[in-house]
Amino acid sequence: MKGAPEKLLFRQIYLDAAQLAGIVLDMPEVDPERVGAMGMSQGGGLTVACAALEPRIRRAAPIFPFLSDYLRVWQMDQAKDAYDELKDFFRRYDPRHLREAEVFENLGYIDIQHLANRIKAEVLWTIGLMDTICPPSTQYAAYNKITAKKSMLTYPDFGHEPALPGMRDLVFQFMLGL
Repeated sequence: MKGAPEKLLFRQIYLDAAQLAGIVLDMPEVDPERVGAMGMSQGGGLTVACAALEPRIRRAAPIFPFLSDYLRVWQMDQAKDAYDELKDFFRRYDPRHLREAEVFENLGYIDIQHLANRIKAEVLWTIGLMDTICPPSTQYAAYNKITAKKSMLTYPDFGHEPALPGMRDLVFQFMLGL
């Protein structure tokens, strides 16, 4: 994993998301007091990053967000599905893991758990406790660092599924509070 942290792709994607939110917030026809962000999986991770980097966002609804606690994923032997690239990286570029600490240090620069404490928006987080794609412990790593008003929709018997019963209505009701 060569190069400076400021050259990581997701760093730029996070900044682009925040910049786009800023453009929207500055539009004369937009009430900046009524802007929220939401997304699922990678979109959930971008929701966390965007809300952290654009403090004018009032509400955020990340749904089982990806991009959190890479090291925990690795330690739990869950580098599959969404995190499969971790395994691929080591197999191709560091098969003896001589640079493992450096790899996870660099990934820390784009780990949403390290942005979560910057969030000013009210947060409604959705989690499925059977999620094997974005394991719950990785989501809690970010959620627990949020200091703004927050609540969690917990689905004990569901995983990484877009059709969680009633979830869309609850997120909609949450956003109506803007």
